[in-house]
Amino acid sequence: MIYEIKDTKTAAPLFAGWEETIIWSCLQGIMGKLYADDPVHPTAAMAILGDFTFFSGKPCRELAAFKPEWCTQDFMILIPQHEEWKHMIMQIYAANAKAVLRYATKKEPDVFDRKKLGKIISSLPGEYEMHMIDEPLYHMCKSKLWSADLVSQFQDYETYRRLGLGTAILKNGILVSGASSYSRYQDGIEIEIDTKKEYRRKGLASVCGAKLILECLEHGLYPSWDAQNKCSASLAEKLGYHCSHTYDAIEVQR
Repeated sequence: MIYEIKDTKTAAPLFAGWEETIIWSCLQGIMGKLYADDPVHPTAAMAILGDFTFFSGKPCRELAAFKPEWCTQDFMILIPQHEEWKHMIMQIYAANAKAVLRYATKKEPDVFDRKKLGKIISSLPGEYEMHMIDEPLYHMCKSKLWSADLVSQFQDYETYRRLGLGTAILKNGILVSGASSYSRYQDGIEIEIDTKKEYRRKGLASVCGAKLILECLEHGLYPSWDAQNKCSASLAEKLGYHCSHTYDAIEVQR
């Protein structure tokens, strides 16, 4: 049987040393949920927030196959703590599972060059406008498939206003790019950057990212960056991050 963990301290030791902000969000009770094989003395646990699920402890087949009723999306990114979890997940989901590499960046609060980021922001061409994400922009982001993840983990604007932070670029009143908090933990956010397909490769993601990083620093928040692919990792390095390591993830269509 699988249990939702309310007292997060019981599962915390299973995630010890894992520097992923989505896990921290769940352990801190800010966003996401924790599940385990035992409510008091778990040996296996998972932290789930949005599209991401992190598995820790002793591999448990029932937990690896578990999907909460509230989790309605078909696409998930499952991250195994070690090779045994990976092997079990690949077995369970078989043809519906795709193993990929993701790129973690070092968490270095004092690494950012504010002047360099400012220059990137100032490079935005005049036909575009940059705004912080307010209530109208929150709803605009949520209304389009390509931009929904900029705000989708916040159930309403009031929650986003309280916990989230984001910037958006518009052209002729139309949203074309944005950088925002995919999730929030006590000391910072996990960054999400998206650009409308026909506006990619124009430097807009760099501008949005630079602006969001500076805003985070002004608010005393750390702007954590986890890269899905090499392009995202390269953009992160351009903005001042340093690569930490690659890690295994499994993309699953459930």
